[in-house]
Amino acid sequence: MILDRFRVTDQVAIVTGAGLGIGRGIAIALAEAGADVVVAARTRSDLDEVVARIEETGRRGIAVVADVLEEADRQRVVETAVGELGGLDILVNNAGGAGPRAAMDTSEGFFERTLRFNVTVPFLLSKLAARVMVDTRGGGSIVNISSRSADLVLSSFVAYGTGKAALNKMTQNMALELAPRVRMNAIGVGGVATRSLDVVLTDDDLRAEFERNTPMRRPGQPEDIAAAALFLASPASSWVTGKVFDVDGGSETPSIQVPTPPLEPRA
Repeated sequence: MILDRFRVTDQVAIVTGAGLGIGRGIAIALAEAGADVVVAARTRSDLDEVVARIEETGRRGIAVVADVLEEADRQRVVETAVGELGGLDILVNNAGGAGPRAAMDTSEGFFERTLRFNVTVPFLLSKLAARVMVDTRGGGSIVNISSRSADLVLSSFVAYGTGKAALNKMTQNMALELAPRVRMNAIGVGGVATRSLDVVLTDDDLRAEFERNTPMRRPGQPEDIAAAALFLASPASSWVTGKVFDVDGGSETPSIQVPTPPLEPRA
């Protein structure tokens, strides 16, 4: 049956940034579809709750408190998957992000840290994972969680948008080299109802503007992204690699802009 191709029964997955929001939703979805899941994030209490939800599905969940910016932590996450669960089939690079900041207020350090978090770290973790996938399972799938900030023109997101644009290009270029054994794709995420969007969704005027400018007239839910991630992780997408799938409520222009001060002559 066609639905069997969306199963990942007895596969082993790693999801970074899995304590909350999109990462949490993806980890639980993979477990519901049959995978054992290593969940990584910096906050133990968040991970414990996700593991409990995974175990309710009858699958194994393992929490690894880790900062993916640290090489030793990245190594430990992958080694846990192999040592505790016997191999690795799926990696979801979800950890990332950066707050809005006007370009003229963006320091060199902030810009470089944002690029490291959003593209360099997924690149390094993907290299680790791809090697282990091929050695332990013969192949696998990597899903990078990107953003529509990569291709829409958004004020105050010069660092974040640049980082996610680089992630998209990394996905396309690296997929070519990893094929056919390891597939790599990305999801261009729109405005999803997670903590980062609270400032919009808790303000009646801002929420109304956001919904008015989103063709589907609502924010996304973590499950909307999880469904796409499951497709890209599963055999259902076995002929798909190097692609960026937009899951964004139909947005082709920004649903909302962050105001920035105009550049004026110095007094």
